[in-house]
Amino acid sequence: MELTIHVQILGIVFITGVVMGAVANKTNFCTMGAVSDWVNMGDTGRIRAWLMAIAVATIGVVVLEASGKVSIGTGTFPPYRTPNLAWLRYLLGGLMFGIGMTLASGCGNKTLVRIGGGNLKSLVVLVIASACAYAMLWTNFYDTVFGKAVSATTVNLAAGGTTSQALGVLTGIGNTAFGLIMAVALLVFVFSSRDFRGSFDNILGGTVIGIAVILGWYITGGSMGAEWKEFADFADVKPLRVEAQSFTFMSPMGDLARYVMNPTNISLINFGIMALAGVIVGSFLYAVATKGFRVEWFASRGDFVNHAVGAVLMGIGGVLSMGCTIGQGITGVSTLALGSVLTLIAIVAGAAGMMKYQYWRMMQEA
Repeated sequence: MELTIHVQILGIVFITGVVMGAVANKTNFCTMGAVSDWVNMGDTGRIRAWLMAIAVATIGVVVLEASGKVSIGTGTFPPYRTPNLAWLRYLLGGLMFGIGMTLASGCGNKTLVRIGGGNLKSLVVLVIASACAYAMLWTNFYDTVFGKAVSATTVNLAAGGTTSQALGVLTGIGNTAFGLIMAVALLVFVFSSRDFRGSFDNILGGTVIGIAVILGWYITGGSMGAEWKEFADFADVKPLRVEAQSFTFMSPMGDLARYVMNPTNISLINFGIMALAGVIVGSFLYAVATKGFRVEWFASRGDFVNHAVGAVLMGIGGVLSMGCTIGQGITGVSTLALGSVLTLIAIVAGAAGMMKYQYWRMMQEA
């Protein structure tokens, strides 16, 4: 295979995904688990690791943009900074995803990590979530079910003269200043905990995931990205999703389902699919190296139903909200997009609410 810029970028994404998968497995970096620790035990260690990843990614994006190394703008995948603020889409999709990841025992990234570790339950979740994401992306399901409601509630910021939903633009502070202030505030909070400061795994997890997101923006939004777009424009068959982007996992699941149905069409292999594959492989390699690979299956019919329903909500909700706990919660927030912040809040609220409900049900049955 010719080592084109397209192949180079996909290779970098795969290798980065391998590192992400291995580190997430080692450090147990898990956003659903982070919310669970906080809600059920008052332990904020993994929540702080998540916030650290946001801070690291935000600093990286701010510095890259301020130095002219990267241009993100509104033309990204997904369109994080679009002036069309689809608030209902962000909130409803985020709530669905938060509930779904709780039922399915993990967000998109954790599902991939668990697959790499031998968890067949998560493989079932991946299949179902991918089918639902495919329906949202590549059929008229989204338009039929959500289209009118989303269109009717979308606020066109451009009508008021605002070209972006980035918080630095909306507040008038500027993205550089706003991003740095936000990131520093997050880091101060994160490291205010003595327990967190003493946790190598939490610091490692937050740092590596944040850097991975920065790398994604750097290779697709900078000079390599410009060369990539030029290559795609002149390609006989244009590769899929050649846009500035970074790590996200739900829409790529829909793209994966599309590719599986037409495996000879290698133009369908994109950034997201290579990221999915990389995380699974990285987690697998770490699990084998540490003798932590364990095959796990559903404990009961009820366990299967919970995971299946969760997978449906993740697949639909993740595409509806235009991202998951990584795609919106870290990658999107690193662009300072208001919609990403709304999605993040909705995901946490959905997950926390479902956990409280599950605890109530358990008490009722005791």
